[in-house]
Amino acid sequence: MSDRAVLHVKGRVLVGPDDVRDELWVVGGRISYERPTGARDIRTVEGWALPGLVDAHCHVGLDADGPVPDDVSEKQALTDREAGTLLIRDAGSPSDTRWIDDRADLPKIIRAGRHIARTRRYIRNYAHEIEPEDLVAYVAQEARRGDGWVKLVGDWIDRETGDLGACWPREAVAAAIAEAHRLGARVTAHCFAEDSLRDLVEAGIDCVEHATGLTEETIPLFASRGVAIVPTLVNIATFPQLAAGGETKFPRWSAHMRALHERRYDTVRAAYDAGVPVYVGTDAGGSLAHGLVAGEVAELVTAGIPPVEALSATAWGARRWLGRPGLDEGAPADLVVYEGDPRADVRVLAAPRRVVLNGRVVG
Repeated sequence: MSDRAVLHVKGRVLVGPDDVRDELWVVGGRISYERPTGARDIRTVEGWALPGLVDAHCHVGLDADGPVPDDVSEKQALTDREAGTLLIRDAGSPSDTRWIDDRADLPKIIRAGRHIARTRRYIRNYAHEIEPEDLVAYVAQEARRGDGWVKLVGDWIDRETGDLGACWPREAVAAAIAEAHRLGARVTAHCFAEDSLRDLVEAGIDCVEHATGLTEETIPLFASRGVAIVPTLVNIATFPQLAAGGETKFPRWSAHMRALHERRYDTVRAAYDAGVPVYVGTDAGGSLAHGLVAGEVAELVTAGIPPVEALSATAWGARRWLGRPGLDEGAPADLVVYEGDPRADVRVLAAPRRVVLNGRVVG
């Protein structure tokens, strides 16, 4: 498709859950709802069109052992693209993936810099591992390096207790979050367990990843402060396997992980019912494969979130939360076309008919 070619998307264009139009045009890589005059080189795509999907917890440039070469990062990004994920919030990576920004054929990435963890309290080769007195300085560093987000490791296994435990004193994390906000960045944190959540929210955190430790005491706090969660249920599905692997050495931790897994759907549904913002994220790039966004949307529906709201959590609502346009007049033409209506059955997300990125059909 040449730079002068026009793409005509017709059928049902889901500008919003209730804003459905018959067609859009892509001219010069951007969306228009007016038929261009004099256009001759026109390619037509038919179906149900959505804004490019969002994976709000993904790691490009990372695998189970740490940073990966650029060719592996490219394969990860292409796998996400083929699944319809065209906007990624990279929730922590030790790799420099800025070169991806120069590739019009790869998904757009909003980076949170590198994870910031307590010394020996996270996966080896992933994070800056520091002590609380250095937290403000490292948060400031990653706020400047990232794209408006910083990622903390809020809890991890404490080998002294043999169970999950909070990583940071409240005073340290409050000062660090204040510094990130001063620099114009939002802060999110990895949290599996219960005991770090209140301190993080009251310290002003903007989002929590996984959030399996939410309870009837902390859910109202999240709702009242507008703190979002990204449940990563396709990742939480691995908890029983993780628990089995740690059973002999850390039986308390294993039992805790199983309990968090068993109540995962109830936790997510209770948070949604209370008004906590919920967004789609897969946690791809550590030990999980890329391209799982459709599965995560289906998991949210299984948890009891209405299909249209689960769809919004990877489409209209997610893009609004991250400050990126959807199918707006003049916006970059990043969209996915499906055979059927994803509002009626989110399972259609698993089989994109066409993927359009920056106005070009790439899949």
